[in-house]
Amino acid sequence: MPSAEHSRAYRAAILYFVGDPLQLGEQAWHFHEDGILWVEQGLVKAVGAAADMLERLPRRISLECFPHHLITPGFIDCHVHYPQTEMIAAYGERLLSWLNTYTFPTELKFQDRAYAAQVSEFFLDELLRNGTTTALVFGTVYPESVDALFQAAQQRNLRMITGKVMMDRHAPQELCDTAQQSYQDSKMLIERWHGVDRLQYAVSPRFAPCSSQEQLNKAGQLLREHPGVYLHTHLSENQEEVAWVKALFPQSRHYLDVYEQAGLLTRRSVFAHGIHLCDDECQRLAATGGAIAHCPTSNLFLGSGLFPLDKLQQWGVHIGLGTDVGGGTSFSLLRTLDEAYKVQQLQGASLDPFQALYLATLGGARALDLEHTIGSLQPGYEADFCILDLHATPLLAFRMQHCHTPRDILFALNTLGDDRAVARTYSLGRCVHQAESKPHARDK
Repeated sequence: MPSAEHSRAYRAAILYFVGDPLQLGEQAWHFHEDGILWVEQGLVKAVGAAADMLERLPRRISLECFPHHLITPGFIDCHVHYPQTEMIAAYGERLLSWLNTYTFPTELKFQDRAYAAQVSEFFLDELLRNGTTTALVFGTVYPESVDALFQAAQQRNLRMITGKVMMDRHAPQELCDTAQQSYQDSKMLIERWHGVDRLQYAVSPRFAPCSSQEQLNKAGQLLREHPGVYLHTHLSENQEEVAWVKALFPQSRHYLDVYEQAGLLTRRSVFAHGIHLCDDECQRLAATGGAIAHCPTSNLFLGSGLFPLDKLQQWGVHIGLGTDVGGGTSFSLLRTLDEAYKVQQLQGASLDPFQALYLATLGGARALDLEHTIGSLQPGYEADFCILDLHATPLLAFRMQHCHTPRDILFALNTLGDDRAVARTYSLGRCVHQAESKPHARDK
């Protein structure tokens, strides 16, 4: 029998998804106004209404109670750059000039393993402080930077996916590798880290303009040789970038075709942005299962464009959310949801609050091909979750007094919430972040 130390229960309002609201409507989510989440040995043992769960829960198990809180699955960030943490909120550039002015000089620092380790710790602290329990993360061209992040994530037993940047042109010489060196370094890192504990590897060409055809082909070779690894790169973020790709790869039908010809379009391929896609690109993504990471705070900050969410959903493309720090302006998926709503409003569309939270949890897991492991609170799932304080700020508490339905509550949280709303974050059932103001707890 599992010990009480490895079994705990939490009482609060609970909301999680079992499917896509676009397909299942209200059957896609389970909401318990007064619910209990029972965690055992790092997995969800059971979840349900408190009235039912209290009869099932053994007396030996500690029950913590959280009035005016909401338990959700941990948030999933499908695109973020940990080396860009220090340059978040860098002023005044668009994508291509921003890379040259801020990104490349910053990433040069990460050849220093000690520096990379220091930033890795801060980066993971920020993710957890914002309720993010899984992220797909860009490293730098230096293998040491990837080792540092993997090691820090392993020590915390987090589910993290990252990889070494592959980049052999159109960047400072000190940041460039070669096609063969990038292959060898990536292969070494895959063999060292992929599938170890909760860690997984992503083959990571920065974006097509920074990789020769030879290097892109080497990335495809890595995917063939190591089934189960990810492909993580950028796609159609900025119109100038799209035009540049067309000039660099005139033999390709479009931007996505550059990657597909190199063997980089798979079920575990995640492309950040995808703002300026043609119908054929959408069709190919849907047919192959590739995913788009929507990064609204970054798209607005860099002036890249407005994400065509409805279009991609109609094609059936997998979509997750990304903060895209440091082009993005917040580690918070709640802040990201707020901006995602506004991006759709600017296009005459609307983002339902349930659909939004789905994208930040189970939708993100589906984008990462992990929908049977994380992103939900169904029994058997890994117990990655956060406890959100609906009274975290005076304004949020006041607004909640006037919310009368779960949709009202969720929309107010999505719009007004930020890191202050995250009371606790749990990874595999273990508390990995706790806000300074502790919620009331009592025994059952």
